[in-house]
Amino acid sequence: MLPSATNGLSILITLAFIIFASPYFSRLLRIPIAPIEIMLGAVAGYAGLIGHSDIFELVSEVGFFYLMFLAGTEVDLRIFFSADKAVLKRGLIYICLLYLLSALLTFALGLNPLFIIIIPLMSVGMVFTLIKEYGKDLGWLSLSMLIGSIGEVISIMLLTFIAAYFQFGASINLWLNIAYLIAFLIIAAFGFKLLDVLFWWYPKIRVILMPHHDKDEKGIRLCMALFFAVIALMLYLGLEIAFGAFIAGSFIATFFDHKEDLPHKLSSFGFGFLVPTFFVYIGSTFSLDALLRDRVALDAVLISVVMIGFRFISSFIFLNLLKFKGIALYALSHSMPLTLIIAVATIAHKTGDISENFYYSFILAALLQAIISMISIKLLMNTNKGARCQTQ
Repeated sequence: MLPSATNGLSILITLAFIIFASPYFSRLLRIPIAPIEIMLGAVAGYAGLIGHSDIFELVSEVGFFYLMFLAGTEVDLRIFFSADKAVLKRGLIYICLLYLLSALLTFALGLNPLFIIIIPLMSVGMVFTLIKEYGKDLGWLSLSMLIGSIGEVISIMLLTFIAAYFQFGASINLWLNIAYLIAFLIIAAFGFKLLDVLFWWYPKIRVILMPHHDKDEKGIRLCMALFFAVIALMLYLGLEIAFGAFIAGSFIATFFDHKEDLPHKLSSFGFGFLVPTFFVYIGSTFSLDALLRDRVALDAVLISVVMIGFRFISSFIFLNLLKFKGIALYALSHSMPLTLIIAVATIAHKTGDISENFYYSFILAALLQAIISMISIKLLMNTNKGARCQTQ
């Protein structure tokens, strides 16, 4: 048997075991499933059970994009127009505070300017896993998704700019990349307005595209078609695919809310296969030997403390909207920008802007934050089951 085939077989068997066993480990250790999958992936990678595989990497990337697509299906774009303007204003202040605190720390300690962008990074991918576990009726969690969605748009726009700058420098290609991003946002806004008017005048079109009694799974087919079409568009434009997947998911939530069983069908497939594959891959990319390298673990802990701490401090802008426990839960839910940290660190490492040790520190910090935040949220929720942190 060829070595590549042996490696592929080992990955498949290991992946099958982790996907099946993770819920049982989660229940036994009382730790959410996502950190379990990350940790098992790291152990499997260290043990040599998961080696490099282009197919495994590709499937994990699709899993990440699908996770962002699922996160988008929880965001009805109309909420940005109907949401309390005071809440949105506080959300923008919260995001600005994160960038301000990051800038002050970076300049005070003479750190790499990348820290100004990395520390405030937001991603709603992990927030969606919380919604999957706790439901979307909790005040702090719905607020986290709303503000996190805005923060992620800002984060991905900055990530797109950084990736283009590292790749092209201050050349015409950089400004072309930015122009493509602006053009995509304009097209998305125009598409939203167009569909809003179209479905208002002809509501039956929605039912034709996604019928209530759907034996041919037309709804799923439409979602998958939109998902892959947006990926193709983002690849063509050279933009961040995760951003496009998130926007595609939000279009489904906005215009096809009559299909109440659709999110369940989509998430059942995602959390049963694609999303766990992504988490296992993330864990396998981290070398446990890096823990013994000079300052890697210490820097990872410091980065994690700063990122969680700054979110907690900035969250006090919602003091009159959430109880103290709600503020803690809200801050922790935003302290898991797992994928975006890894993306920025990978780009910076490839271009030589950060050392290999710092690269591993960022990867470890991303894992630490996900594990610490998920476990802390679990503990806080279990201290008073059924408690709701309500917004006024």
